[in-house]
Amino acid sequence: MNRQERTVLVERIVVPFEGRGAGTGPLAWGQQQVWEAMVDIGSSLPMGGVVAVTDGRTVEDFVHELRFHMCRYPSMRTLLRFGGDGTVTQEIFAEGETALEIHEGEDPGEDPAAVAEALAARWRERKFDYDSEWPLRMGVVRHRGVVTHVVALMCHIAADLGGVEVMMRDLAAADPGPHTAPSPLDLARAQREAGMRRHTAAAMRYWENHLRAVPLSVLGDAADNGDPTFCRLHWRSPALHLASARLAARLGADPAWVLLAALATGLHRVGRSPFVALGIIGNRFRPSLREVVSPLTQDGLCVLDVTGASAEEAIARARTASMSASKYAYYDPADREALEERVGRARGARVDLRVLYNDRRTSAAPPPGAEDPRAALARTQLREEPAAFLGPKLMFHVEDSPDAVSLIMEVDTRYLALPDARRLLKEAERFAVEA
Repeated sequence: MNRQERTVLVERIVVPFEGRGAGTGPLAWGQQQVWEAMVDIGSSLPMGGVVAVTDGRTVEDFVHELRFHMCRYPSMRTLLRFGGDGTVTQEIFAEGETALEIHEGEDPGEDPAAVAEALAARWRERKFDYDSEWPLRMGVVRHRGVVTHVVALMCHIAADLGGVEVMMRDLAAADPGPHTAPSPLDLARAQREAGMRRHTAAAMRYWENHLRAVPLSVLGDAADNGDPTFCRLHWRSPALHLASARLAARLGADPAWVLLAALATGLHRVGRSPFVALGIIGNRFRPSLREVVSPLTQDGLCVLDVTGASAEEAIARARTASMSASKYAYYDPADREALEERVGRARGARVDLRVLYNDRRTSAAPPPGAEDPRAALARTQLREEPAAFLGPKLMFHVEDSPDAVSLIMEVDTRYLALPDARRLLKEAERFAVEA
């Protein structure tokens, strides 16, 4: 039987809700960037999935949890509105109703975990109805009368990973207290004030200085290298993890700066320099934004030239590049678009910014042991697979891992051939181990 046909919706429990912050207004900056990505990719970019229920929670417990989220966070009570001129605004509701869905397998003998995964897959594939569907879908899988799994998916326009973490912390707290962080409408209003306009202007000065100086395309022109056009490389390096920790301790640096310097060096050694990438910046280091449940992620421009630099100098430059990218990653997207257009006219073409760097690590790895990083080189793992069409030409995703640098590199091989992609990773590892 087809996986998509294995679940049966047996009940929808209506869940009423109410909360603060009702009103209408424009999208906040982070929402604008997410919306643009959603439109480009043709997806709601849903977050979430399946969690096994092993603590005896009941349907009533999940009704309470769904109501908690809907009442507490204005972004969960938000629908989009589309103007005839193409503008997108949002409306936060003071009250309404949603539903918790109860699903079971068509066959009582089916594995409930497979039933839950089938439901999650179906929900991921179906875009949200942005103007009529609340941005949180939640359901439970029941097997022989017992709840075995909960399935929750959230439209990306309502929150980013940092926002989901806020929601989970609040849910787990015995007494979370009132949620007083700005709503999406609060953010949009604050971003129109004079102080934020000045902040955008400062960010655009930083961007303009770099956009006028960097190469129009670091990766160069397209060429048929005989490889699969789009490839995903899964790479794990215990040696880079060990070496980065030692370098960070010796230099008083953040291991993230070491990794950035290593990858920039790897790219330089395969003939692509400087490292010019859009870093995915969460912006939650800003105290007023820490508890916000709404997308805050924006692109930061990271420019790192390691030409002629020692390892120590490269890491120092990575610190400056990383911190500058973060500092100037909170801005009005319309101003950035106008800037790129203006600089593009002056230079004869727009700077190609299709290299992305996304350090998704959410927790610090434990301190490594005393093993010599050189001895760990034999445990490096690399797995390759074809990928679907990529928007970026090159993208680095850094993943949480307790004992290795875990990285997914997506590459358009017309701009970086597979042998060069593999060598880039090898050279990044060698940079840190030799240092």
